[in-house]
Amino acid sequence: MKTPLLIFTMTVCMLACSTKEYNYKGVHPMKKSNERMVLYQMFTRLFGNTNTTNKPWGTLEENGVGKFKDINAKALGEIRKMGFTHMWYTGVIEHGVLTDYTSFGIPLDDADVVKGRAGSPYAIKDYYDVNPDLAESVPDRMQEFEALIRRTHAANLKVMIDFVPNHVARAYHSDARPEGIIDFGEDDDTTRAFDPNNNFYYLPGEPFKVPEGYQSLGDNDFPTKDGQFAEFPAKATGNDVFSASPSVYDWFETVKLNYGVDYQNNRTTYFDTIPDTWSKMRDILLYWAAKDVDGFRCDMAEMVPVQFWQWVTKEVKEQYPEVVFLAEIYNPHAYREYIQTGGFDYLYDKVEMYDTLKYIIQNKMTTDAITGIWQRQDGIGANMLRFLENHDEQRIASPDFAGDMWKGIPMMAASTFMHTGPVMLYFGQEVGEPGQGVSGFGGDDGRTTIFDYWGVPEHVKWVNNGAYDGGQLSEDQKALREEYIEILKACNNMEAIREGQFYDLHYYNRNDDYTGYSDKVYTFVRHTPGEVLLIVINFDENPQTAKIKIPAPAWETFGINTPVAQISGPVQISIEVASTLDYTDDTDLVIKVPPMNYAIYQMQEKQ
Repeated sequence: MKTPLLIFTMTVCMLACSTKEYNYKGVHPMKKSNERMVLYQMFTRLFGNTNTTNKPWGTLEENGVGKFKDINAKALGEIRKMGFTHMWYTGVIEHGVLTDYTSFGIPLDDADVVKGRAGSPYAIKDYYDVNPDLAESVPDRMQEFEALIRRTHAANLKVMIDFVPNHVARAYHSDARPEGIIDFGEDDDTTRAFDPNNNFYYLPGEPFKVPEGYQSLGDNDFPTKDGQFAEFPAKATGNDVFSASPSVYDWFETVKLNYGVDYQNNRTTYFDTIPDTWSKMRDILLYWAAKDVDGFRCDMAEMVPVQFWQWVTKEVKEQYPEVVFLAEIYNPHAYREYIQTGGFDYLYDKVEMYDTLKYIIQNKMTTDAITGIWQRQDGIGANMLRFLENHDEQRIASPDFAGDMWKGIPMMAASTFMHTGPVMLYFGQEVGEPGQGVSGFGGDDGRTTIFDYWGVPEHVKWVNNGAYDGGQLSEDQKALREEYIEILKACNNMEAIREGQFYDLHYYNRNDDYTGYSDKVYTFVRHTPGEVLLIVINFDENPQTAKIKIPAPAWETFGINTPVAQISGPVQISIEVASTLDYTDDTDLVIKVPPMNYAIYQMQEKQ
């Protein structure tokens, strides 16, 4: 068990300011808001499933599946009490599955183009329907989801779902679309490889070929597993593969949608007239917004032209101005364009913050790399969603990531405390779920499967047979969960963390002339006129002692203008601020931080 979060008070009254000037660039202005988004992502079909048989390639009957009804008022209330403001229900929209729902008028999917038995939630089969796996009563599945939206709002939480704009399932067909809506591809000219009015890209004259070596069920026990899938002419595959024979490593279960970009002819664009795919996608977004969905996590947003986003975000927000758009994006060079032109409220911060923290915890980088992130993201830091786990990434507790659930705490502190943008936690992260086991199409790679019917063993201990009280958790897991809650609640309970400015002290202390500060810690200040917080994070497996110097201009920035600093906590220290200005002088500001943890100190003027 780790030492609890330390929050101390620093009382300050300074000596006359030194006249020495220091040209410091550590001030980072932040966007203010009334409430930060704190997002809980659940994989909907796994969340309430308490069956932990976990047979590889197991059927729904063997391994079980979570339902909309499992996400009841008690579950939502407990999640809200953790400090969350938004729910991201992953895998809600109907996608290809191998469970037989033909008795309900739902066509049976072809096993040759479905990954796993439960299917990829990003191979959408019908944009206007929900996954029948999630319903207690399949004919009433949409009403059950609408009831979940109402329960979520009643718990004072907002609802986000996936919007998958780049590709659809190879067997896409909407049987639930509203009257007057024309299906994707219904009016396409399939004799042409590209046409601005087509919804798909085609390989004229070529039939689609199932990738060689794809064993969809392991034991080939499914009636539609015959190595064939009827598609003529073949369509381009979702990950921009313009071949009738995609590989098993491609997104072969999906087809690419046409937004008016001719990829095979220098990516020439045809946007003068709004492409048909644009209009169809707008109608889909409006359909879900009309059901009181509060936001959309937009899958692989950068694979769709930014001009579409510029148009569609405006179209949707004209009718639903509070709807939030969050982009999955991996190209830092495109960040500003997708915010400023594309109209996105928030973007994934995977390539910079996530990757950097992962490398630090794996001892592949030092904490010096963190400073560069806020410098590169100057002006857009509040638009970046920070996270440590999601459905695509490895679990922190897995040996593929950190191998220790407690190593998430310093990373989560940095992800949460450095900025005013949204922060996200993936279900099971807070109890150290390691993502172990070969599940079927999802291998033993440290991830919780998104393709298979499965139970999530450590998370199930919190669910506790539907009690949602953590009754089966170990004491260590309960302690970990409380530490995550402490961090999450600070997002909106502590003024300086909710809306304060950021001041980097790490950069100042990591000086060649000063050896009293480790590259295993990261130190900064968050401040408003009413609250100043000094935050020290220790990424090391051993306790760290940080000898911190604070430059004279910082005190003025913080609004603290008296001459002697006094810190109260486990120790009593008084500081002459002049001693923080010279690397040759010792500092009296010495912070001891437990392993894999952090400390927050409140600073204020002594009255």
